[in-house]
Amino acid sequence: MLKIATAKQMRQIDRDTIKKYGISGTVLMERAGLSVVDKINGIYPKKRIIVLCGGGNNGGDGLVAARVLHNQGRDVKVFLSAKSGELKGDAKINYNIAKKFGVRFYPMKKFLTHPSSLIPRPCLIVDALLGTGLNKKVKSSLSKVIKKVNRLSCPVMSVDIPSGISSDAGQVMGCAIKAQHTVTFGLAKHGHLLYPGADHTGKLHISDIGFPRSLLVSDRIKVSLVEKEDACSLIPQRPRYSHKGTYGHVLLVAGSKGKTGAAFLAAKACLRTGAGLVTIGVPESLSGLFQSRVTEEMVLPLPDKGDGTLSSEAGKPILQFLKKTANVLAIGPGLSVDKEISELVSMLVRGSGVPVVIDADGVNALVNSATILKKSKAPVILTPHPGEMARLLQDCRLQIVDCGMYGIKSKSEIRNPKSEMNTAELRT
Repeated sequence: MLKIATAKQMRQIDRDTIKKYGISGTVLMERAGLSVVDKINGIYPKKRIIVLCGGGNNGGDGLVAARVLHNQGRDVKVFLSAKSGELKGDAKINYNIAKKFGVRFYPMKKFLTHPSSLIPRPCLIVDALLGTGLNKKVKSSLSKVIKKVNRLSCPVMSVDIPSGISSDAGQVMGCAIKAQHTVTFGLAKHGHLLYPGADHTGKLHISDIGFPRSLLVSDRIKVSLVEKEDACSLIPQRPRYSHKGTYGHVLLVAGSKGKTGAAFLAAKACLRTGAGLVTIGVPESLSGLFQSRVTEEMVLPLPDKGDGTLSSEAGKPILQFLKKTANVLAIGPGLSVDKEISELVSMLVRGSGVPVVIDADGVNALVNSATILKKSKAPVILTPHPGEMARLLQDCRLQIVDCGMYGIKSKSEIRNPKSEMNTAELRT
């Protein structure tokens, strides 16, 4: 799995590398710049290059890249958003080195009012304006630069993260660079993978610049990306000597009048992901429709209210079926939401002795009774999309939920970590 870091975690890794391991910030900046050069030469070996540098360490990485590319004979121009006297630390050191190497520097205002001779076409734009520390709206002066870059028909490679993207949330902080490639260092950041940040990142390249491995794999970094290889390794091997009963029986409680498609799709998904047997628990008045359409799944007619939605009385036969037949309960797709559905979902969470997956309208049914999850006897997994999660938390705006899913578990009462069997998890 690929560890994913917050801006704070990366700052700590940076500090620990410098203070505990004795690798200077200048060395880290040099390696960061070299990794950008490596990607530029591999992807854009012939293009002329414009490097846009801010006044911080992100700009310093860009200055290293500009100097090395210039020394390799590439046509490089650097536009600085800060005055040279405002540069500090490692960025200042690398500005002075680049000047001695003969790199051409221009103030950023010339990029905004450039004659065509200053920005050759075609060219590659290297975005080293703002790094992972951005936590407020982009200033007006830089927003003009970003908007101009996005208007130009030039490929863009961003250093660490596209300028204007929140490293932790993936939000556009007023405006943001739209890059074709992003070279980041050590670990991927949340903003690379959460939308809309992922859309601005383009192809992500994670470069090793010498951070100690022990810091990169630390248990303090809680979030990981499950990659294809990880997912494949988690799939159990299916023995050749087996049959459908070997692979479990899913009871899917789903569907209502006008929403039968959700139930059909969810049932097919159960089979496609390896379930040996699938039974769809549906409103009795719709059971004929389901039985005429399914070929592999079985149908369990359940008490309804006569309007194509389940009655709370469906709880008893569902729990009996779970006790005798099924290994897992999935509930929610196309279920609709009313008082009786809410009562039904609460009853099933409380009474199920097998794992429960709650999706869609099943999540919506818990809006006023989410604490019932603490009374579950078996593991419960919730799979809300951002809108459903916002409704479940009630006091959260959709925008906050959409860009902050990684932090939701710790901010809600949905998860009760004190008991292994009394746990609700979020899958988003």
